[in-house]
Amino acid sequence: MSTESHLQEHARSIADPVAFWGEQAQRLDWHTAPTQVLDMPTPDRTRWFADGVLNMSHLCLDHHVANGRGDQVALIYDSPVTGVVETFTYRELQARVARLAGAMKRAGITQGDTAVLYMPMVPEAVMAMLACARLGVVHSVVFGGFAPHELAVRIDDAKPKILFTAACGIEVDKVIPYQPLIRAALDESAHQPAHIVTLQRPQQPVVLGARETTWDRFVGGAEAADPVLLPSTHPLYILYTSGTTGKPKGIVRDTGGYATALRYSMDAVYGVKTGDTFWAASDVGWVMGHSYIVYGPLLTGCTTILFEGKPVRTPDAGTFWRVIEQHKVNVLFTAPTAIRAIRKEDPEGALVKQYDRSSLRTLFLAGERCDPATWEWSAEHLNVPVVDHWWQTESGWPMVATLMGREHLPSKAGSAGHAVPGYDVRILSEDGHELIANQEGFIAVKLPLPPGCLPTLWNDHERYVRGYLTHFPGHYVTGDGGYIDEQGYVHVMGRVDDVINVAGHRLSTGEMEELLAGHAAVAECAVVGIADDLRGQVPVGLVVRKDGAAIDDAGLERELVALIRDKIGAVAVFRQAVVVKRLPKTRSGKILRKTIRNIADGEHYAVPSTIEDPSVLTEIHDGLKARRIGKAFSEETA
Repeated sequence: MSTESHLQEHARSIADPVAFWGEQAQRLDWHTAPTQVLDMPTPDRTRWFADGVLNMSHLCLDHHVANGRGDQVALIYDSPVTGVVETFTYRELQARVARLAGAMKRAGITQGDTAVLYMPMVPEAVMAMLACARLGVVHSVVFGGFAPHELAVRIDDAKPKILFTAACGIEVDKVIPYQPLIRAALDESAHQPAHIVTLQRPQQPVVLGARETTWDRFVGGAEAADPVLLPSTHPLYILYTSGTTGKPKGIVRDTGGYATALRYSMDAVYGVKTGDTFWAASDVGWVMGHSYIVYGPLLTGCTTILFEGKPVRTPDAGTFWRVIEQHKVNVLFTAPTAIRAIRKEDPEGALVKQYDRSSLRTLFLAGERCDPATWEWSAEHLNVPVVDHWWQTESGWPMVATLMGREHLPSKAGSAGHAVPGYDVRILSEDGHELIANQEGFIAVKLPLPPGCLPTLWNDHERYVRGYLTHFPGHYVTGDGGYIDEQGYVHVMGRVDDVINVAGHRLSTGEMEELLAGHAAVAECAVVGIADDLRGQVPVGLVVRKDGAAIDDAGLERELVALIRDKIGAVAVFRQAVVVKRLPKTRSGKILRKTIRNIADGEHYAVPSTIEDPSVLTEIHDGLKARRIGKAFSEETA
């Protein structure tokens, strides 16, 4: 552990970012070490290590094999839904990745092309990501639970030359065939990939079409491909996140800056060293999976765990502790949602006690705000430090945390910790003035953003500038609100736009509203995220029926729920659409979504001075109460 404290290191990183990040970059095995650390000709153009040359696949695999770690386990695939546990050493993983890259090269896929992965949590998904990185092919992983429309939108935006998929995904109690979803997406999308590679699975073998091929056939006979030398600024991947307009934003991640930031974070934030076993219980479709299932642990020379299952019902709420005992996990990183699900089924922690967890040093939580009750339950039953921390798809690595690899102040329930070195976090008022301790406002980061953060959006730099850098000139606006207390602890209170966080998945209520508004019987609507003990937030729709619509309220709700499930997917957890006579609005026509949310959550609110008709709030209150929707009403006794 470094003798420098968290606060000292943060101060140094802000005072001289060039010296600080130049020092961190020396951890990497560059082919050509950078001489220029930071290039920022304009506030919206930040390039880290621009003249450096490297390859991410080499850093994650070849470097370790060449330095004597070839026989160490790199990847453990643990799948309680199939009963399979499989391990891959660094040497074995390198060979599989190099051969897959060779097959892609044979198919004419080269540096600068794009690939989309629509895959379950199987080793081949990790191999495809690393094979793309090996060739300089920009990959975009789409979560396998997304509906065909969402996949089609991403295919049209990324324009992949190759699509990697699988026969099916496997849930606790069902098999989800992927081929109908893939084919529906391709029917909708204008762009068509030249190659579609499908991993057959015994649970749901499929008959492939004329332009589709199996994984084994695609790779068969291919020669291993060496890593391609790439500039530091070469895009590694695109990761789509919900946008407030309904059109997903393609977050771009560079290579050299990202590698530097991840290598630093594994040491400083997570307190992890080469040879440790690191488990991020997430999905490769999310940023957590990119950063801390695949790239971060492998860069560091760790053993990483790929878990295909759920925290409960696989077979019970003890599955996490079984994995920790069986694989000697040192650090676990998961979402508060997972711990809440476990706690719900094992409130007294009886299953926790059945397993040897002596290898576990720390539990990290992120994905949505961790409520104090979840934090305290975890600390009590696991008897290890519990670290809530905060970051975004856009940042790619933690922005606020307790640095377990440094001397640090203790974690505080309800706070994500202190600003991580590299991030100059400020709390700003609506007019851009910095607020004092304990005053709540907009969370922003003073430019330049550190390495690893998004440099732009895919094919839409103007939207990047407009969405992140315009509101507060000289700052990146996070879209979250909160405050910093007198000890420097950052408290993140939630989104200030209409993107909600459902079990760690950022989803656009704006997109849901567009879909609901397209129904023939809906005159207008609003979707708000209300508090949920298990998932953090869930969306609820308020809809005004068109006069004379030939459908009753229950029928309309059923159709709207089915519509969201079809277009966005079950991941949205959209289950309630309340028919109301009117929506609360300002005189200018703005729907008062925050006030609706406050009513549902039982929070105090002041009647806005700009409201058109205050009596509508009583109607909303009564409508939600009648349906027992929201924390204000769901726990009331009849």
